[in-house]
Amino acid sequence: RDAFEFTPYYLYLVPGLEFVEDYLDYAEQKLGQRVIRLPHPSFYRMLNNAIFQAPERLRTIAALGLGEPSYEDIRDAVIEDCGLPDSCWVASGVRAADSPMRRAALMKNGGLNANRRQFYPCWDWNKERLLNELKAADILLPVDYKVFGRSFDGLDLRFLVKIKEHFPRDYARILEWFPLADMELARYEFWKKSKAVAE
Repeated sequence: RDAFEFTPYYLYLVPGLEFVEDYLDYAEQKLGQRVIRLPHPSFYRMLNNAIFQAPERLRTIAALGLGEPSYEDIRDAVIEDCGLPDSCWVASGVRAADSPMRRAALMKNGGLNANRRQFYPCWDWNKERLLNELKAADILLPVDYKVFGRSFDGLDLRFLVKIKEHFPRDYARILEWFPLADMELARYEFWKKSKAVAE
């Protein structure tokens, strides 16, 4: 942020989760500028693929014809809506150490993807260096790391169990958009009971 003018934006997986919004509010105070909130491509993908959707919703979802915007589509929309020059690049905070898929992609291209006009300023950092940089910038990690041990990025068991436990209003909000997400927890409870019986 010392080297460039920037327009921060965040892609949400579920609209209006309080624990996410609280951190975005904090980030706005620290950065001194608004963080634009937009739906993540996975939000559209989950709706279009009926992930955790009740059957009676499927016709409505299909009728909406939501499409599935790419990251490039979102970048272009931000540029247009904010009146930025088309030559803008996107900086992403992903690291090669985040997952095997990210490692493969980032090792192939390094910290730069010219075709997508995207760069990854901390792609080759380890966790210690990242935490030290955040500490030096006086920026706290989001509550995600305390609750999940990582960033919130899915509606699978790893996150749903903890969200229901720690953020019940956010869990209720998830059920508004994905009403059958409780099935993920029900499968887990069934597995625990069947494992106990087997022992």
